[in-house]
Formats: sequence, structure tokens, C-alpha cells
Amino acid sequence: MSRKVIIASALAVAVALCGSAFGEVRFGKNVYVGGHDFSHQTFDRKHRAEVHLYDNQSKNAGCRWQADGSGGRVKLCRLRSLHRD
Repeated sequence: MSRKVIIASALAVAVALCGSAFGEVRFGKNVYVGGHDFSHQTFDRKHRAEVHLYDNQSKNAGCRWQADGSGGRVKLCRLRSLHRD
């Protein structure tokens, strides 16, 4: 095999083993999602958010915190989307 193929395959294996990158999201002033205020909230790998937007009122509407099973928390939100014409 050529040297370039070996280097490329080693690089591909290294990237695959690294996994996904983790980051942190900080919302600033006046951030609204589905009409709900998400201002000044921070989300990272231990505190995540899942926001589901619906066209009409959903069952169990609103937000709640739930354990994610790996030591973190997930903010689950079922919100009605606002259509602005």
C-alpha cells in the first residue's frame, strides 16, 4: 500500500474514535421559541433541550425537566408554533 493510503486510513480511524464534538449554547436577551422565553438559559451536554413545535395545541403543552439516564437533564418542550403572516 502507498504511504498516502495508510495515512488517510489512520486519520479516518482517529476521527471515528473521537466521537462528536460537544459545545455550549447560551441564549442572550429576548430569545423566544414558540412564544416561550428562552432568554439567559444555557444548554450543554449535561443540560440539553428538546423543543417540539406543533401547528395546533398539543397534549401536555409546555416545558418540563426530565432525567436523561446518563446523569444529565433534558428540558422537554411541546410548544405551539406562532405563524406570523
